[in-house]
Amino acid sequence: MPLFGITEEQILDRIKFENPWWIDGKIDDFYQSMKRRLYFPEFLSLVNEHTIKRAVVLMGPRRVGKTVMIYHTIQQLIETGIDPKKIFYLSIETPLLNGIGIEELFNYCRKAVGKEDDLKGFYVFFDEVQYLKTWEVHLKSLVDSYHHIKFIVSGSAAAALKLKSNESGAGRFTEFTLPPLTFHEYIHLKNLDHLIIPKQKKWNEHNLTIFDTINIGVLNNHFLDYINFGGYPEVSLSKEIQANPERYIKSDIIDKVLLRDLPSLYGIPDVQELNSLFTMIAFNSGNEFSYDKLSVSSGISKNTIKKYISYLEAAFLIRVVNRIDLSGKKFKRANFFKIYLTNPSLRSALFSPINATAEVMGNMVETAIYSQWFHRYWQTPYYARWKNGEVDIVGLTSDNLKPAWAVEIKWSNRYYEQQNELKSLSNFLAKNKLERAIVTTIDITAETKLKDFTFHYMPSALYCYTVGRRTLEPLE
Repeated sequence: MPLFGITEEQILDRIKFENPWWIDGKIDDFYQSMKRRLYFPEFLSLVNEHTIKRAVVLMGPRRVGKTVMIYHTIQQLIETGIDPKKIFYLSIETPLLNGIGIEELFNYCRKAVGKEDDLKGFYVFFDEVQYLKTWEVHLKSLVDSYHHIKFIVSGSAAAALKLKSNESGAGRFTEFTLPPLTFHEYIHLKNLDHLIIPKQKKWNEHNLTIFDTINIGVLNNHFLDYINFGGYPEVSLSKEIQANPERYIKSDIIDKVLLRDLPSLYGIPDVQELNSLFTMIAFNSGNEFSYDKLSVSSGISKNTIKKYISYLEAAFLIRVVNRIDLSGKKFKRANFFKIYLTNPSLRSALFSPINATAEVMGNMVETAIYSQWFHRYWQTPYYARWKNGEVDIVGLTSDNLKPAWAVEIKWSNRYYEQQNELKSLSNFLAKNKLERAIVTTIDITAETKLKDFTFHYMPSALYCYTVGRRTLEPLE
């Protein structure tokens, strides 16, 4: 139902205003001028999927470019011959539309464009859909009722969307998560692709494309900028926002999730308690934690901490990485685990930007690299730790869950010069019959042998770029 005093004419005028392509045949120049996220083709393919009757639920953290991606999708549909008057877009957070159900809004759209009878081949976009109660029930009904219409919804309250999508949308919704920028996307967004040189390398029986750079010093400067400011398109491109990241990222992204989205979804009574826990985790991103340790340091019960961590994960603010032992076996009880921010620039916003020699730089490099792996929904990374030993990233085979590869992340050149210090990595390789591993550096690219092992040394920035790029473009 419309708000009291709002007329149908006002609603129809607002809908026409939000759909300028009905008249101009194109989206606004403001959105047209923006670069497309490299995730765009993957999202577009879901929008164009008509053989399976499903709505697309576009979710992700705040400010990663979901609305811009929708506009770019609308423009692409128009350019491929879709009638602009068969494309509906509505931002649900518009006050004028507050309280109107999505089916009623859909009917208003049809009336506004004068296509109340012909319903075949329509595309309907509802942006910020979490502002409508029980949206998931009504969306499922629309999908079941209108077989020739593609429905796409999006929202920034990612935790709420995922929860309700899973509860009510089984078999009717396809979820697509738009993550923060990878380092690969950051380089592309800033027109820095000329810094990267692809080259072929023989790895066992495979020829792989790996990457080098024309200037590792310049690339490292951009890598540091990525760590401090690179998770969000607007922040990456704006020196004004970078001058005060707390005002933008903390207030507009972190606080809205912690103080509004999560409490309203899960009924959290003590918001400050959740905020304090997240702040402590963010400050120590990349460290190993236990529920006992967190409980003692925060004064929060272990059961409450477990719930808070699951909420923060659902909101795409953090990711828990589980531990394996020297033999690559998982622990029956996950008493110890690492927690990483899903985007290193969150830490800079909460505290302050760092420089390349900061004590915390090693942890932030590790956080940046892990954040690239988190984009791979099909692959789960682990870390290995045992008495007197640790390996930073380990991948397990999908069939028998045995260690398949290992990476040691270092923001230092020391381990190229002092290979004997890589004892933990060597022990892990020997125990699991692995022949090679990657060791990251500041600026050294090399390949060496130690006993029966081959170490591939690669600058951290290039490894970070490679993981992000291969996530979107498998190059094997």
